[in-house]
Amino acid sequence: MAKGIYQLLICLPKDTSVIIGKKGKLKFPKGYYIYTGSAKNGLKARVERHLRKKKKHFWHIDYLLDYSSVLKVFMFMGDRLNECSLSQKTLRKRGATVIAPKFGASDCNCPTHLVYFEKLNLKRALSGLQS
Repeated sequence: MAKGIYQLLICLPKDTSVIIGKKGKLKFPKGYYIYTGSAKNGLKARVERHLRKKKKHFWHIDYLLDYSSVLKVFMFMGDRLNECSLSQKTLRKRGATVIAPKFGASDCNCPTHLVYFEKLNLKRALSGLQS
């Protein structure tokens, strides 16, 4: 099974309040989100799980995905990239904002692994987030 990291490009069509497990109720403005995650084993299976509509809520992102849609998935096999460094690189992009502190990042020192963009150049984003 392959290990690696992934990013989900997510569209939230309207302002939404979501109960995120122990984090409680959080408000998410409509717009675009980029979520960065990792899988030590089974990268493809992890991403496929996120794309399923019916699943047990285990990760923070599971709750938000009930109200949004994944526009694109980017997968990076092996140890070439680090989940935290890719998330922080995404956070440095123009228009990037932290909406939910520590979202998906409860086991590291990152501010978040979910980056919000009110507007996003979809053509550029769909061609590759890693650039």
